[in-house]
Amino acid sequence: MGVRVEMPSNQPIVLLREVSGERYLPIWIGAVEATAIAFAQQGVVPPRPLTHDLFKDVLDATGTELTEVQITDVKDGVFFATLVFGSGEEVSARPSDSIALALRTGTRIVCSEEVLDEAGLAVPAEQEDEVEKFREFLDQVTPEDFDAH
Repeated sequence: MGVRVEMPSNQPIVLLREVSGERYLPIWIGAVEATAIAFAQQGVVPPRPLTHDLFKDVLDATGTELTEVQITDVKDGVFFATLVFGSGEEVSARPSDSIALALRTGTRIVCSEEVLDEAGLAVPAEQEDEVEKFREFLDQVTPEDFDAH
């Protein structure tokens, strides 16, 4: 769904939504990764490639396809992800980097049922207006809102 800054901690989070359900998965991330995700969502092309843009360019140049990003585990509030490539190779990665790369490559993001059961938040239909407010916030947020000071 996007990124936002959690108050009062000023900590950025990325919010994923279950496609066929009512659960949301908030993952706390760093400011750099929040900016990278916001750039990708807004179609911002920096004058020089950021790390995630570089990774995408390397994948393109080598003909390597990223087929899936998997959010695989959460331990003590720390999330884990896996990048799955067309060759069948898998690489462990941070979810924030994985999501930033997935947005650049159009790769689907999946989450294990166990992670959703443990860390997912169900949003009943009567709270959908709060979700709509969050969506409106996401429409107005800019990458500059995530600059580290």
